Amino acid sequence: MAYLSLLAGIIPNPSLRYFNSISFQSQLNPFPVIETSPSSRSHFPPFPPLPFIQSGIREIRERIETVKNTQKVTEAMKLVAAAKVRRAQEAVVNGRPFAVSLVETLFDINDQCQLDDVETPLTAVRPVKRVALIVIAADRGLCGGFNNAILKKAESRISELRNLGLDYTLISVGKKGNSYFQRRDVNVDRFVEGESFPTSKEAQVIADDVFSLFLSEEVDKVELLYTKFVSLIKSDPVIHTLLPLSAKGAARDVNGYSVDAIKDEMFRLSTKDGKLIVERDQMMGCRKKGLSPNYQFEQDPAQILDALMPLYLNSQILRALQESYASELASRMNAMSNATDNAVELRKSLSTAYNRQRQAKITGEILEIVAGAEALM
Repeated sequence: MAYLSLLAGIIPNPSLRYFNSISFQSQLNPFPVIETSPSSRSHFPPFPPLPFIQSGIREIRERIETVKNTQKVTEAMKLVAAAKVRRAQEAVVNGRPFAVSLVETLFDINDQCQLDDVETPLTAVRPVKRVALIVIAADRGLCGGFNNAILKKAESRISELRNLGLDYTLISVGKKGNSYFQRRDVNVDRFVEGESFPTSKEAQVIADDVFSLFLSEEVDKVELLYTKFVSLIKSDPVIHTLLPLSAKGAARDVNGYSVDAIKDEMFRLSTKDGKLIVERDQMMGCRKKGLSPNYQFEQDPAQILDALMPLYLNSQILRALQESYASELASRMNAMSNATDNAVELRKSLSTAYNRQRQAKITGEILEIVAGAEALM
């Protein structure tokens, strides 16, 4: 520094050891240290604790800029997800009444067909040897535990089927699910890439595969695994049985053991006086007595069921896609909100540490200059 040249004639070979910035106890005259009593120090409030940051001023400045840029990205993603989640939520709420009413109507018609000894292939209950699993995940990450929850649910269901000695066919919807199963050497028989917003066209592609698999008896049961949208802060992974249309416990393997999943959404059904009653959840509600009248069919009941079953499959799969999409957006909005808050807190901590190190460096340089001036006297 500048004072070193001034002291070259007084102190031979000046070096930094003469100006130790910690104690200044060198050939220079040390400054007296004023001892303060514990009572006097108690009047000053303690400094707030800071996270341990072992970096220089330049590194801290770069980290502050990085956190600032990250905060801008997470805040933008939060706003985008918040703008999209309203539309997705409206689609879920508007589509539920139709899907629920269609399920009730199909069960009523199926009940009447059973009384008339009419058999249809899509409602036939046969010994289960192979189960088709449709797993709906997201195409992108950065959505909290959304993908992890549904994929763990699918992995648990696959383990249950293996323990029962049953085979399975896996249909993966979404890039995250496909990559997850590939990393774990799980065979994916069909991969469907999701669109930005679920449409009936995308649901029809999945429904056609399910329709052909069940009619050809390649699978004996079809289950749909998706994330049910409850609210903006809650979503639950569920298992929904698509085929066959049956009461709880009707689907069994060749040994007579039930293969129904625990907490199966579709199989929250029971029988009373030989008829099916719906006891699924509060959204569905309980069916009123006398809601299932004696239908007079102008056409063959089997033809009516054959015409309604594709519509049933399409509506149920579309509803699952919409519920999963709304849950994904809500989870991403919450995750980005938490990330933004964490970035703000980290930026404050880094700024405080930066200011303290900068102030300590300035104070040290001033003390060194004053010490050099004292040595000249």
